[in-house]
Amino acid sequence: MTPEQQRHRNQLAFVASGAELEIGERADCPLPLEQLVATTGTEPYMREYFSGGLTAHVYRIHAGGRDWTLKRARERCKVQNLDGQTSFLNEIQRRAELRALKRDPRFATGLRAIVDTHYASFRHGVLLSPWIDGEPVRTWDERQLVELFEALLALLLGGLFEWDLCPGNTLDDGQIRLFDFGYMYPFDPLRQFNSNGTATPEFHAAERFETRQFFAHLLPLERQGDRLALAAFDTEKRIALETYRRLRSELDARGASTTVVDWLSDIITGWQQGLNGDLDALYLREAWRSHWLDLQDDLDGQTCTAATFSRIDWLEQAVRERYHDLQLLVSVEAAETLQTKLRNARRMARQWQVTA
Repeated sequence: MTPEQQRHRNQLAFVASGAELEIGERADCPLPLEQLVATTGTEPYMREYFSGGLTAHVYRIHAGGRDWTLKRARERCKVQNLDGQTSFLNEIQRRAELRALKRDPRFATGLRAIVDTHYASFRHGVLLSPWIDGEPVRTWDERQLVELFEALLALLLGGLFEWDLCPGNTLDDGQIRLFDFGYMYPFDPLRQFNSNGTATPEFHAAERFETRQFFAHLLPLERQGDRLALAAFDTEKRIALETYRRLRSELDARGASTTVVDWLSDIITGWQQGLNGDLDALYLREAWRSHWLDLQDDLDGQTCTAATFSRIDWLEQAVRERYHDLQLLVSVEAAETLQTKLRNARRMARQWQVTA
């Protein structure tokens, strides 16, 4: 049984058991629990309703003299796979672990980005956190990137792997904030690459950020000129490189397996060579991977948006204009096969559009 299958088995068994998972005390909630559970978005304490959440209804409410983020689990998650169906349970499990990690002085500084949890109940489908008065990140600058990678380093060292570093899960209020953990899973950083064990070495923290968010952010910069996109990519990659050097050093000191240390060393060496040599080739390799993987993720979850079409546009252009370069950098199928797959992807993306 794979780690993913074991996780699914454990989570489904927990759901079937009827057991409760609760964080915090009901008495500390600014409104009665029954009132939070019954919230629909029309109440006088409502400030805003965010209808785009795939796992939960998300509200900004005002109670007890301050604003809060209230999540109420959807009866049916909009992500049509098993990870989606168990994501609300998973988020509460991870928030309980994050609460403990944030009290550990080894991780407290790096985990400043992680929003606190005031109260959560799996069986009542409620999760309450302090409101983050921040904005989605429009352009990733050096300060924001440093803060993000500090948080990712702390999470990895604490044994937690975040798969969904998408734009909707990242805010900036003067400090980068991460607040949605439905697709964060535990793993052993000394023996595993991610929560899939050693089965999928292509997935790691920097890759998740680049795949789920950063290369989509670079698309408008590409349209303004390759130099702007390459400069932004260079900044991000150098911060990622320094973070991975620290990660490798810390894990090696803790007694990590040779498999993990060598895997990190290979990633680091590949980045170093690209940054010191052909930056454009490194960009093309990472961009192809990111856009292709994120497209597959959208199709797998049947959660396609306008951004899905932007990624398909980029992939089709890369096949038309840079197929020979791609062959030198990555393992790719015949150009005709890729074009057929992308046409089919566009058709499915139209069918599986997620609307608010």
